Amino acid sequence: MMSSFDNIGHEALLKAIGEFPARELIRQWLKAGYMEQGMFYASESGTPQGGVISPLLANIALHGMEAAVGVKYISRGDNVGKRCLVRYADDFVVFCETENDARKAKAEVSAWLATRGLRLSEAKTRIAHLSEGFDFLGYSVRQYPAPTTRAGLKLLIKPSRKSVKKLKIRLIQEWRVMGGQNITGVLTRLNPIIRGWSNYHRVVVSKRIFARIDNWMFDKEVQWARRTHPTKPWYWLKRKYWGRLHPKRQDDWVFGDAAGTQGRLLKFCWTPIVRHIIVKGRASLDDPDLAEYWAQRNARQHDELTGRQRVLAKKQRGLCARCGETVHNNEYLAVHHVQPRRLGGTTDLDNQRLMHLFCHLQVLAEEKGDRDRKRFA
Repeated sequence: MMSSFDNIGHEALLKAIGEFPARELIRQWLKAGYMEQGMFYASESGTPQGGVISPLLANIALHGMEAAVGVKYISRGDNVGKRCLVRYADDFVVFCETENDARKAKAEVSAWLATRGLRLSEAKTRIAHLSEGFDFLGYSVRQYPAPTTRAGLKLLIKPSRKSVKKLKIRLIQEWRVMGGQNITGVLTRLNPIIRGWSNYHRVVVSKRIFARIDNWMFDKEVQWARRTHPTKPWYWLKRKYWGRLHPKRQDDWVFGDAAGTQGRLLKFCWTPIVRHIIVKGRASLDDPDLAEYWAQRNARQHDELTGRQRVLAKKQRGLCARCGETVHNNEYLAVHHVQPRRLGGTTDLDNQRLMHLFCHLQVLAEEKGDRDRKRFA
């Protein structure tokens, strides 16, 4: 694995971009430098960490790595060589049949990267057997003994321990700052975190880990309830915050507003495991003949949403009603009423539109401006 954002050679990157119309603008952007604690620093190499276009530039700079490593495919896209490469932006893994071949592959990758002003990160790069396992993009990839299989081994991909630990640290911080908040504030802060983390890990073997985190969360729920109501007995707390709050689940220990007006806290184990389906062959988003294929793949993302948002996302083909961009880009979402409810609008789907939260705020500001202009006209 490697980290390229700090070290990408500008000239090599601009050469890879070629005669793209905005080439000069990208060159100026790369050379613009940066400010830190009031001091200006020139940027002789690399792309800005966190820059919206940095992952795309990394993909351009690293294009051709598969050929350099000797990865081979047949026309339909299946790997037929003795090596395989999996890459996401500037993080990658090379699979080889032997340790000796893995060392050769590392040397070949290092030589190829040097021509682009890059080098492997020694802190991140290691050669490991699948029985030892390794972490990649928040997942743990490891081969386990499986006597019932033909090979006696089975490859499992699970959420990594580091990813679980990072999640727990964040949740602990959230629980701490929510002291004194009501149940609505708790649900508002925690549900997006739970939904996002579980949706990201739903494509691998996560069910047991989801259940363990739910058990861990129960302790945090009890601690919060006791701190919020230090003089109340346990039976009072249980009656107020726990109950069978999910209509489709026979679970008496769902945390939320037991009165039924403010909602409930999601459980990780409620997220169904849905295996990732590999893209067919060399299918490209830019191929107009594959528009229906990509639409069907993207439609599966609707299942990551809940309730009315899911229904509206399907109705709008996964696009924001204002900006027309996908609603599956990890932005917060909001449901907009075309005819405001205070003016007699209903909660019917025909009167609702799903938008990014920022788009929704823009629409509300525009509507307020229109009302003000009519008032003073």
